[in-house]
Amino acid sequence: MSKLIRFGVSMNEQLLEKFDQQIVKKGYSNRSEAVRDLIRNQLVQLEWEDENQEVAGTVTLVYDHHVRGLTNVLMEIQHDFHNLVLSTMHVHLDHYNCLEVLVIKGKASDTRKLAEKLISIKGVKHGQLSITSTGKNLD
Repeated sequence: MSKLIRFGVSMNEQLLEKFDQQIVKKGYSNRSEAVRDLIRNQLVQLEWEDENQEVAGTVTLVYDHHVRGLTNVLMEIQHDFHNLVLSTMHVHLDHYNCLEVLVIKGKASDTRKLAEKLISIKGVKHGQLSITSTGKNLD
């Protein structure tokens, strides 16, 4: 484990009060934990800005499986990007609607391209890319 370093931060009193209210709402035990999470979130954003950085995330899709050919198109795209797709979960929400979650890992540019292809297909009612990190650069 790396050495902990203490540092001071100056800010407007009202801003600090708002921050303290939020960390209590979210259940943080102290400001340090909340600040560490804010920094990690920023580092994850920066990882995704580097097109060649290896990243991880999920793609969530909601679609009507009765749309002719849609499931085949979704499956074909996943096969085209098989090196990025680590796992999928398919859930039947009701008679018409399915929810599919893909866990993906690869270069930021490739994973974003996969997500955009899937989300933009006609018949997909909603799609979202949720970005995260492989954790390698967050020590």
